[in-house]
Amino acid sequence: MYCCYRAVFEYLRYSPGPPARFELRLRPCWAPTGAAAPPPQPPSLVHWDIPAGVVVVMMAMTLECLDAGKPFLTTYFVDLDGVIRTLRYYAGWADKVQGRTVPVDGDFISYTRHEPIGVCGQIIPWNFPLLMLAWKLAPALCCGNTVVVKPAEQTPLSALHVCSLILEAGFPPGVVNMLPGFGPTAGAAIARHVDVDKVAFTGSTEVGKLIQQAAGASNLKRVTLELGGKSPNIVFADADLDLAVEQAHQGSFFNQGQCCTAGSRVFVQAPVYDEFVRRTVERARRRALGDPLRPGTDQGPQVDQTQFDKVLELVESGKTEGAHVACGGGADTVAGALFIQPTVFTDVQDHMRIVTEEIFGPVQMILKFDTVEEVLERANNTRYGLAAAVFTRDLDTALTLAAGLQAGTVWVNCYNVIQAQTAFGGFKMSGNGREMGEYGLQEYTEVKTVTIRVPKKSS
Repeated sequence: MYCCYRAVFEYLRYSPGPPARFELRLRPCWAPTGAAAPPPQPPSLVHWDIPAGVVVVMMAMTLECLDAGKPFLTTYFVDLDGVIRTLRYYAGWADKVQGRTVPVDGDFISYTRHEPIGVCGQIIPWNFPLLMLAWKLAPALCCGNTVVVKPAEQTPLSALHVCSLILEAGFPPGVVNMLPGFGPTAGAAIARHVDVDKVAFTGSTEVGKLIQQAAGASNLKRVTLELGGKSPNIVFADADLDLAVEQAHQGSFFNQGQCCTAGSRVFVQAPVYDEFVRRTVERARRRALGDPLRPGTDQGPQVDQTQFDKVLELVESGKTEGAHVACGGGADTVAGALFIQPTVFTDVQDHMRIVTEEIFGPVQMILKFDTVEEVLERANNTRYGLAAAVFTRDLDTALTLAAGLQAGTVWVNCYNVIQAQTAFGGFKMSGNGREMGEYGLQEYTEVKTVTIRVPKKSS
């Protein structure tokens, strides 16, 4: 049962049994090396950005809302827009993935080639099913790889819908392959399969460790991991307070708080702390909960019962450890099943579980600080390092924090600005490797050096 409708979707019937097994009957890349016939041209194929037909787009967005409980307008203007921008960006790269000539000593010429890795396993999370599918598919395909995709068991519908459109878009059979199933079976099978040459995973740090272990124990396949976060959002006394309050609100509550970059640790400088708290509580109370398909809805339900229970358990731990609930603090039974009130905690201490653990729910903690040095040390005191934000009018302060924060992305006077052109990934236990941008392409190619002896080198 999913979403506020509590509707039962007949995804696939899984019967208990041994772990999933599958046999790869696909080429490791779009065409074997040295093949007489050239491979299909990636630019024209990757340029597929979901057919423009209104029915197709509405179907994809509606499935995303029903599957994940995401508000429809947010899904349309954020998720779908991101999907299209990502596919178009990598379409532009598809005929530009190339090596270079390298100056060397002696009578030799050397150059490099960027070749497809081969079969890439891609394990998609449930919080952004369509968008994360695009993040992984687009760079892999434009580099000439084939892929095996496992959508999240909680939210497979939009991915399966896209799969039904793949052939229509012109991709040859076997280039994109869907393997629906559960993580411990289908996901584990991809991670340990010796014919899978690379695996990309977005999800929790705990599962990411298992993926890396399985990859190493099988064939040392390459691994890209985009894992959890506990992002600090730092507001200085000189900041534009209206901007900071709104951005901190969206940074904490966007997508029901189910966002790996969620800036739920909000550090506010002492002189403006009380006013920031007052405005933040007012903003949180205006957040509209309800039917994701209804215009005006800001927040839908949590993705499933497991996530709902986890969030409420952490909220209760915050109360038990002495944090003050400024608003929210429990389930919203008026809105429907699996809804959690937008919750703001004050009087929070750094050692509390709500500060140290990833909550993945609509919960915001506001902490007080005095100096730059203090907040930098406290912000970095976490095992995670995915993202961070700074709100200030002082350029020196912004640059100092941008350099000192241990995070893969730092935003200044904004939040959750993620572009197809810029690299995304984490420090520390938030993962390894990068997605998006030119750096994302490097995760899907092997670099080969070719050196040729020549009778006489002219340069």
